[in-house]
Amino acid sequence: MRKHLLVFLLLFLVYSLAISWYLFRVDTSIPETLVGTAADPQTFMTAEQLTLSQEFATFRNLIYFINIPLEWLIYLVVLILGLSQRFRTWSGDVTRYSIVHTAIYVTLLSLITWALTFPLKWYNYQLAKEYQVSTQLFSDWFREELISFWVGVILLTIMVVVIYQLMKVSKKRWWFYTWLLSIPFTLVMMYMQPVVIDPLYNDFYPIQDQQLEQQILQLAADADIAADRVYEVNMSEKTNALNAYVTGIGDHLRIVLWDTTLEVMSEEAVLFVMAHEIGHFVLNHLPLLVVGSIVLSFFGLYLGYRLLNWSVKRFGERLGITTPSDIATVPILLLIFSLLSFAVSPFSNLVSREYEYQADSYAIEMTGDPEAAIDAFQQLTIAGLSDVSPPTLVKWFRYTHPPMIERISQFDQTAIEDIHLKD
Repeated sequence: MRKHLLVFLLLFLVYSLAISWYLFRVDTSIPETLVGTAADPQTFMTAEQLTLSQEFATFRNLIYFINIPLEWLIYLVVLILGLSQRFRTWSGDVTRYSIVHTAIYVTLLSLITWALTFPLKWYNYQLAKEYQVSTQLFSDWFREELISFWVGVILLTIMVVVIYQLMKVSKKRWWFYTWLLSIPFTLVMMYMQPVVIDPLYNDFYPIQDQQLEQQILQLAADADIAADRVYEVNMSEKTNALNAYVTGIGDHLRIVLWDTTLEVMSEEAVLFVMAHEIGHFVLNHLPLLVVGSIVLSFFGLYLGYRLLNWSVKRFGERLGITTPSDIATVPILLLIFSLLSFAVSPFSNLVSREYEYQADSYAIEMTGDPEAAIDAFQQLTIAGLSDVSPPTLVKWFRYTHPPMIERISQFDQTAIEDIHLKD
């Protein structure tokens, strides 16, 4: 098995070199037909901003494409070097209560994963600071990292306790029972997200601009969305990037604007962005995505069940693992789910991008202001140093939203058509 580990390390090194070559050498120039149009970054970005955005995007993409297989490698190292088995033994020696036993095991596993991926996270933070996208102090950033770590430990502990208990009850159908339980869990998390999870990271308060709030609420009312307040979130202490969103379900639904967005964007651009977010609700994108996630999780859990059984049967003896219900198999299950999630991401991203196009069209119909749409996305590009024309692989695996060049060119064409109609 240690020979296998050396092979995995070599493959990781070769992959890292290959993806680096691809990202730094691939041509990301825009089509000639768009040169000089509103979608051409040279028309709304300075030469320095354009250079910085390309550099920033390339480094961020490289971190992403290295970090994912690095996590896979960590799970393999933990298994092959026997660390998972030792964590299981140590946590079992501490207590005879299975829930506490699981919590200790998950904490140890999460700690080693977090520690080994921390350098890339720190570099990602430093990169954002260097390119002046992030304004966050290191102490605040590190505090949020610790919050994310412990939230992750709590959620993973709950999932491991439930899944491995179900494995003991039903060796062949645990995956199906897990899937059934995941449905209400997902809905509860969506309901609690705005009032429990989000406030751990940010400060929310009623928007200061009362006139703008009334205009946004009127957009919501026109779309039959029950909202009586618009929230502003203090993001200027963390970033120069811009954003706005509608989150939550039921009486926990919230319309949220970043304070950076309010500082930079015109009122017309803000209203377009909010109309876009409202469009997602009107077009039922959220429930459709939830249904899609539930369907994918059904097949994912079934494949996880099959692959976990195969892995234990094929390698269990050499790893010191005799049954899938052994808690030491958690890294195998996490590896399988991570691989499946990565494999399906191009498809799920494609669906998400299509929904974004639909929300854009809805916002244009609602506001009738393509110029505001162009202004909004140009400002978003500049503030976040976004790459307007990403490489194909980056678009497939990373972009849940269409690249800016595609969205702006669509709005530009709409604006030209409007001018012709007026003439």
